Amino acid sequence: MSAWGDDPRAFLRRLFDAGLAAADPARCVPPALAAIEAPGPGGRLLVVGAGKASAAMAKAVEEHWPGPLSGLVVTRYGHGVPCSRIEIVEAAHPVPDAAGEAAAARILALLAGLNANDRVLALISGGGSALLAAPAPGITLAQKRALTDALLRSGAPINEINCVRKHLSAIKGGRLALTAWPAPVLTLAISDVPGDDPAVIASGPTVGDPTTTADALRVLDAYAIPLAAPLRAWLASSAAETPKPDDPRLAGATYRLIASPRQMLEAAAAEARRCGVTPLLLGDALEGEAREAGRVHAGIALACARHGFPAKPPCVLLSGGETTVTVRGAGGRGGRNSEFLLGLTLALGGAPGIHALAADSDGIDGTEDNAGAFVASDTLARAKALGLDGPAALAANDAWGYFSALGDLLLTGPTLTNVNDFRAILIA
Repeated sequence: MSAWGDDPRAFLRRLFDAGLAAADPARCVPPALAAIEAPGPGGRLLVVGAGKASAAMAKAVEEHWPGPLSGLVVTRYGHGVPCSRIEIVEAAHPVPDAAGEAAAARILALLAGLNANDRVLALISGGGSALLAAPAPGITLAQKRALTDALLRSGAPINEINCVRKHLSAIKGGRLALTAWPAPVLTLAISDVPGDDPAVIASGPTVGDPTTTADALRVLDAYAIPLAAPLRAWLASSAAETPKPDDPRLAGATYRLIASPRQMLEAAAAEARRCGVTPLLLGDALEGEAREAGRVHAGIALACARHGFPAKPPCVLLSGGETTVTVRGAGGRGGRNSEFLLGLTLALGGAPGIHALAADSDGIDGTEDNAGAFVASDTLARAKALGLDGPAALAANDAWGYFSALGDLLLTGPTLTNVNDFRAILIA
């Protein structure tokens, strides 16, 4: 038996779990609390936040901060955890709903009227863009919902989607920190975006925004996304411009990244080495169409299997980042990780000795109930026996249906963290 146990699926899951453990808020938050500056005379510590990991982050703060505090954070439905001093609100993701709108309004109300003796701790993680649903003046939630849905279906990368979101919001793009001014704001962030840019993570509610309304309009035009008249009128106004990085009112805002896709992949790589498998890290910020990324990864895996290059078996290819899916099919189901795997499967063509896992680290691939799925050397053969048509499923954006029929979905439930996608391909 090999050092990794001759169970490809268990090995791949072991790597995924090692990566998740490295990004667990219970592990990442406590060391960062030393950066909190004690409130001044008569001041208080207010905790706010948003994202799929924000409730778990809030719980870690409560368990390790010795002084008084209060606050509110908003997370995705099903991702809440019980807290005693910080209120946890659940709302919709990726398309915002009324619960997220109400939570964002309450956060802004909590921050209004603070003074320099108060302190704000912002707990920010991926998903915060949808969860902090505070439409700009004159814009309705229904209009933002329709636009968000169109952006998500367009295939635009997350930095472009969030550029638009920031300029249509009363809280994103630095406006949360602006509302708290003159109280200093410390942000603890878990990154789910390629490049870990603070201005992109959850649409940067506590940092200055280098993008402009003109950039937002260019994104909308590039993807031919129709824009309701009130939204276009708002983007044409000076009031829509976000505070910039050199805004003096943001001088008291500091930012600490406490977990990232790179840390997740490095933890998985360390676990692979312990199991006697050579890890090859392809990058933590890969973007592009999910199905095309799957084909590229397949080419690298086949080169390893056939030629021992760029790594000799047993080896595992690891990558992170955020691919996109341009929705072309009607009625299909599946997130970017299952679509990546279907593209990979078809390109591998049943090559022996190659197995894969791809999953969203938050436990939810797109809007489905699975984190991702598994692929094995016999996936195509089993699919054929069941009468499944891989190319047709890919054309219909129905990778979920394909892997569900095979019984190969990865179901984890909410993981309470979010450091983007995890991809591992074992060449045994």
